[in-house]
Amino acid sequence: MNYYVIQVRTTAEEKFMALARTVLSSSDGRLIFPRKLMKERVRGGGFTDQVKPVFPGYVFWECEEWSKETYWLLKRIDGFFRFLKNNHDIRPLSGDDREVLIHFIGFGDVAEKSRVVFDENDRIVVLAGPLKGLEGYITKVDKRKGRAKIRLTLAQEKFSIDLGFEVMERLSMGPVNGTTAKK
Repeated sequence: MNYYVIQVRTTAEEKFMALARTVLSSSDGRLIFPRKLMKERVRGGGFTDQVKPVFPGYVFWECEEWSKETYWLLKRIDGFFRFLKNNHDIRPLSGDDREVLIHFIGFGDVAEKSRVVFDENDRIVVLAGPLKGLEGYITKVDKRKGRAKIRLTLAQEKFSIDLGFEVMERLSMGPVNGTTAKK
């Protein structure tokens, strides 16, 4: 399967997808819009879980073969900006870019929060969830907000995204592995 990146108006990704579904058939492929569960502050000082896009302003097109007809149908939809790399050089994701997208797709429509513990040196150790396998890309951890900022590259564009986590209690002070946290 090939994955193409479509840049759309930020905050209008779902509207774009709904309009695209009205003009495309399922045989043309499928649109993918990865989302994540994040803890957000609300009025009054509390927190609530909200669903946010993993890649704001980007929708992915999964298909076997690209057609010019599909290109023109998508290009005419309100909110469309461009294909990446550009509209004249449309290429599927490959290498690390493809792996990053497949990583997030593997968590379903909405990626839940990662489960983590902190080791004796106060470093984050990811037990499960979307952060698993991306530990080397973590640039900042905010324990209070339950967020980790990771630095990624997608289609030769560098950007940072926040992913949510919940801290699991440690059972022992021994080495951290998948069996040292409460479930």
